[in-house]
Amino acid sequence: MDLGAMLKDKRVLVTGASSGLGSHFARLAARCGARVVIAARRKARLDALAQELQALGSPQVLVLEMDVASEASVHGAFEAIAASGPALDVVVNNAGISAAAKAIEQTMADYDEVMAINLRGVWMVSTEAARRWVAAGRGGSIVNIASIQGERVAPGISAYSVSKAGVVHMGKSLALEWAKHGIRVNTIEPGYIHTDLTGPMWETDYGRELVKRIPMRRLGKPEELDGALLLLATEAGSWMTGATIAVDGGHLCSAL
Repeated sequence: MDLGAMLKDKRVLVTGASSGLGSHFARLAARCGARVVIAARRKARLDALAQELQALGSPQVLVLEMDVASEASVHGAFEAIAASGPALDVVVNNAGISAAAKAIEQTMADYDEVMAINLRGVWMVSTEAARRWVAAGRGGSIVNIASIQGERVAPGISAYSVSKAGVVHMGKSLALEWAKHGIRVNTIEPGYIHTDLTGPMWETDYGRELVKRIPMRRLGKPEELDGALLLLATEAGSWMTGATIAVDGGHLCSAL
C-alpha cells in the first residue's frame, strides 16, 4: 500500500508551518502530490516555503497568515480556504509553543499564551473544520500533534505538559462526538526529535543526558513521523479515530 499516493490531490492544512515539524509535514504532503495550505504567524517564512512546495510537486499551495490563538484569525483563514479551491480533506494541528519555567515562577501571561496556542488553538481549528465538513455532509481527518509530555512529565515545562495532555484527551473526545459524521480525529505524540530549532540543545550536557534516557539511545528524525502521519491522514487509517500514537524510540515505556 502506497500511503503517499493516497494523499495525492487531497487538500491538507498544516498549522505552525513556518518552521520545525510544521514545515516538514508540509514538504511531506507536497511530495505526495497534495494541495497544501500552510498557515502560521510568520508569513515571510511561509512565502519562501511555498516556492519549495511547488517545486516538490504540490499542484496548489495556499499561504495563510493565521494566529491559532485568535478566533477571528482562524475563521478568516477558513473563509480564505473555502474561497480558494476544494474543501479541506486533512487538518494537521501542529502549531505550538513552550515556555520553560518552574511552575511557581511562571507568569500567568506565559501560561495563558501556552494554553491559547497549544490547546485553545487546536480546539478552534478543529471545530472550525468540523462545522464546515458537517454542513457539507462530508468527512475529513484531523491529526493533532501532541507530545509524550502529554502522558509523562519533566521538570520546568509544566504548562506545556498540561496543554499537551489536554490535546490528547481532546482528540479522544472530539473523535467520539464526530465519528458519526465521518470525521476522524487522531493524535501523534512525538518524543525527542532533532530539528533545526532544537539542535543546539542536544549538544549541551543536559541534552546528552536526556538522550541517554531514550531506550533506543538516539533522537528521532522528523521523517520518522511520516508513517504515522500518512496512516492517520489517509484512508489507510479509515477505521482509526480517537487513537494516540507515540513515536518516541520507546521513551514512554522506559523504566521509572
